[in-house]
Amino acid sequence: MQVAIVKYNAGNIYSVLHALRRVGAEPVLTDDAEVIRRADRVVFPGQGEAATTIASLRRLGLDRLIPTLTQPVLGICIGQQLMCASSEEGGGTECLGIFPDSRVRRFVPRTTDDKIPHMGWNTVRAAQSPLFEGVGDGTYFYFIHSYYVPACAEAIAVADYSGTPFAAAMRRGNFFATQFHPEKSGAAGERLLRNFLNL
Repeated sequence: MQVAIVKYNAGNIYSVLHALRRVGAEPVLTDDAEVIRRADRVVFPGQGEAATTIASLRRLGLDRLIPTLTQPVLGICIGQQLMCASSEEGGGTECLGIFPDSRVRRFVPRTTDDKIPHMGWNTVRAAQSPLFEGVGDGTYFYFIHSYYVPACAEAIAVADYSGTPFAAAMRRGNFFATQFHPEKSGAAGERLLRNFLNL
């Protein structure tokens, strides 16, 4: 199986590379459109700021490529946010539109105890997808983000922070995405990555 990790101006990509190796894959880190197009699975990970990262994708021409992919694709963290229509980050950023009705918003703290970014372990509920096969409802995953996708029809799993329910994972056709970091989420994250490889 050929697994391509999209290489662009975003952080945390090497953690995903190592996590995929731990579950038996031999991924290639690439910004080559033909390598990505031919891959059996594509992972679109990263940490970063929406305007900067989408600009990097546009320089590479990957903003046009990614929405046309037909194999299973997994976005992680900023990858999920960039798959949406737009983001409030950067003063309003147009994104890839794979999830065309979803717009990324910034968390607004409800109390002085609510810290932004939302960072650490949080439970995920209502997981309804082959991506979560064997992962129990209420399982903890690791998050670090200041922006979120509101719970929506394309959400396949939901979490809550600062009184706000948000899409912890999403799906539209062959496109899957998680706001949490499976590569930092221990055994549950490894199971999710294996599930993705087996879709």
